[in-house]
Amino acid sequence: QVQLVESGGGLAQAGGSLRLSCAASGPTFNTNIMAWFRQAPGREREFVAAIGIISGSTLYSDSAKGRFTISRDSAKRTVYLQMNSLKPEDTAVYYCAAGSRILRNPINYNFWGQGTQVTVSS
Repeated sequence: QVQLVESGGGLAQAGGSLRLSCAASGPTFNTNIMAWFRQAPGREREFVAAIGIISGSTLYSDSAKGRFTISRDSAKRTVYLQMNSLKPEDTAVYYCAAGSRILRNPINYNFWGQGTQVTVSS
């Protein structure tokens, strides 16, 4: 069974930075794309960014573009999300996901981590 373990969440001030990590273990089938989603209370799960583990191709949401950077260490099967210029509206639980296609819709991702809380104070 594929397992995804996130780390790096916490509290930051507006304008600050945080770095999230997601380590994958288990079978590699259908996990060549890894992504970050987030979900704030009362809102739907929202795509943030995705990356091809082999290709390095990336995809960002409009809200993440220019502020967040997704990267990967293929050998470690680990994906990172560097978040800069944080805003209070970035407050959410951030989830790591793995799938086989680099798409924004969460339905395309087969495996999910348990999430890590990011809170940005104003």
